[in-house]
Amino acid sequence: MTVPPRRQLTAADLEALSRFDTCTLANAIETFKVRLRNEGYTGPDLHCNWDPVTPLIGYAVTATVKSSNPPANGGSYCDRTDWWTTIDDSPLPRVAVIEDIDEQPGIGAVAGEIHSAILRRLGCTGLVTNGAVRDVPDLRRMNFTAFSCSRSVSHAYVHMVDFGIPVTICGLRIEPGDLLYGDCHGVLSIPAEIAPRLPEVASELLAHERRIIDLCRSPAFSIERLKEEVQDLS
Repeated sequence: MTVPPRRQLTAADLEALSRFDTCTLANAIETFKVRLRNEGYTGPDLHCNWDPVTPLIGYAVTATVKSSNPPANGGSYCDRTDWWTTIDDSPLPRVAVIEDIDEQPGIGAVAGEIHSAILRRLGCTGLVTNGAVRDVPDLRRMNFTAFSCSRSVSHAYVHMVDFGIPVTICGLRIEPGDLLYGDCHGVLSIPAEIAPRLPEVASELLAHERRIIDLCRSPAFSIERLKEEVQDLS
């Protein structure tokens, strides 16, 4: 069953968010006090496989996989094509979020060139997984942004366990329909209810930060003036 986002943003809202990096948006989210400062983003094990030209943004379509054990019969598992239908019914833009629930995640790649091409055709701008990916140069050429904890030369016995359920990627709990935003720093979950207000707050924060940087480079610098500027940011 398709789970709609808590609030679906306009194209203008999404474009406005894309002007900022995850660090600035995280700072802006803090001002609304909707969650703790150590929540809402992925931990240090998750990395983008290259610096994306544009940030990854979209609503999460989720799944869980395993890859370590062979099937009881035959050499491979059948594809869960019903997940593709669920993705196609979800709001755009989309981000595929795949949790590898093996005891040792990353034994097999959860996606390579073929599966990434399928996901991209289904409206996914990229992939976020605690597992592994492969065919990295091909993924980069097709502009399919891939966040992962590792890479693998093989897909091993990768197969889908479930989809359309809450997953956890490097400490970040993600529900279907959550708005995700990723760049070279990691992946941030953006509360949809405050998302339209974030660009204005982010712009104000950047302007204040610029004043501090300019002060540090100015001949008029003093510790007292620095204290005043920094205090306003806390």
